[in-house]
Amino acid sequence: MCSPQEPSMMAVGVRMATRSRSCARGAGSRGGGEEAVPLRRGEAAAEGRQSHCPVKRQRKAQRLCVAYEAADGDGEEGKGAEPLQAPGWEPQDWRRQLANIRTMRSRKDAPVDQLGAEHCYDPSAPPKVRRYQVLVSLMLSSQTKDQVTAGAMQRLRARGLTVDSVLQMDDSTLGALIHPVGFWRSKVKYIKQTSAILQQCYGGDIPSSVAELVALPGVGPKMAHLAMAVAWGTVSGIAVDTHVHRIANRLRWTRKQTKAPEQTRAALEEWLPRELWGEINTLLVGFGQQTCLPLHPRCQTCLNQALCPAAQGL
Repeated sequence: MCSPQEPSMMAVGVRMATRSRSCARGAGSRGGGEEAVPLRRGEAAAEGRQSHCPVKRQRKAQRLCVAYEAADGDGEEGKGAEPLQAPGWEPQDWRRQLANIRTMRSRKDAPVDQLGAEHCYDPSAPPKVRRYQVLVSLMLSSQTKDQVTAGAMQRLRARGLTVDSVLQMDDSTLGALIHPVGFWRSKVKYIKQTSAILQQCYGGDIPSSVAELVALPGVGPKMAHLAMAVAWGTVSGIAVDTHVHRIANRLRWTRKQTKAPEQTRAALEEWLPRELWGEINTLLVGFGQQTCLPLHPRCQTCLNQALCPAAQGL
């Protein structure tokens, strides 16, 4: 505890320090008005012994109470300083796991690599039409294998896949063209409704934001993020489908087990470096199609067998 006499002792300390500095200026001058050069520890001790500054009888050492204040940024040392933050959570061995998946996917011979949304549109069509075809292919791909989606897109493109051509088709014709994609009857309705909105509100183009895309009938978050990446060239988030959701949980890439793809997306975006967001969907989807299968995963051929928590229980 600081004693009540502390202010007077501090005042004594100030007077003593002032008197010492006055003596040091007289004894430490090196002629010609040169500035004093900082001394090393040994030199400082030697010069102190040679000082001729008159010193009165030494008083008994006083015990001072020193108080320390937390730096608030007002001082010179506090300027520009940023508060230290605890390192964020990240999965164990995730970099090694990712490197192994890249190695296993280096041949790029999974169905998604040849038949994914970025391969289903007509590259010779005008940009607005290409973007519309990307969105339609994504709407068809839900709960459907890439091979089936690609076949439906070929039949639609042969009829001229534009907003106007789809709106001119009757439901039975559109249904026959997209069958047998999963939930094809519902997708007929969603594609017709979405096409009408695009014609009325967006001049036949697709929206350029996730919020507007998910507001369209039959368009979910995964489709919206993929549409932003493929159609607009913008990485807006991680596109998480059943493959990404399954693999992220098997590798423990989420802090805790997640029950839905959107929970997985939020969990991954908390720690995965943003520069990897655009890559992770195609990488994990192909890995899930070839190796990390939903049933009977091929752990014996997986480079991550020793690093995968799920493989240890199989």
